[in-house]
Amino acid sequence: MSRIDHIRLMAAYNATMNERVFAAAAKLPADALAADRKAFFGSILGTLNHIANGDVIWLKRFALHPAGYSQLDPVRALPDPASLGAMIFADLDSLWTRRRLLDETILAWSAAMAEDELDHTLHYGNSRGVCKKNYFSLVMHFFNHQTHHRGQASTLLSQEGVDIGVTDLLFLIPDDA
Repeated sequence: MSRIDHIRLMAAYNATMNERVFAAAAKLPADALAADRKAFFGSILGTLNHIANGDVIWLKRFALHPAGYSQLDPVRALPDPASLGAMIFADLDSLWTRRRLLDETILAWSAAMAEDELDHTLHYGNSRGVCKKNYFSLVMHFFNHQTHHRGQASTLLSQEGVDIGVTDLLFLIPDDA
């Protein structure tokens, strides 16, 4: 599998898992979603907001690539999150609307990428200064970040008796001929 194919697989996996997590979360009342569970981002809703904040921050950085990626325009237009832990949406429905926009953008962006664009060194700023990192490695970090925090959300949902089902990437990896 090429790197581009792997990115597209990860984009599809991301969208599928987000759909499952949000469908599971929708089974809980608003107070259960907002309850402080002593998780890193407090609540289920806080964790899901964090994933969206991280996605916006990273997608805006990815938009700095010389390829331009007009597919990232919907994210370019979004306000920057105040912090990674900011509660951009206090209700699941509004957050789901943002999540769908992000996932559709990620799918379109991944479909537009070309293999040779992945070797670019991306220069971006963060709280520690200017970073210069391999684009492909950053894209892999982006998907890993989502998976990591969805796992936390899955655990919090499980503690409430809500199962999101199988989450293994393995089930989306196609069999070789």
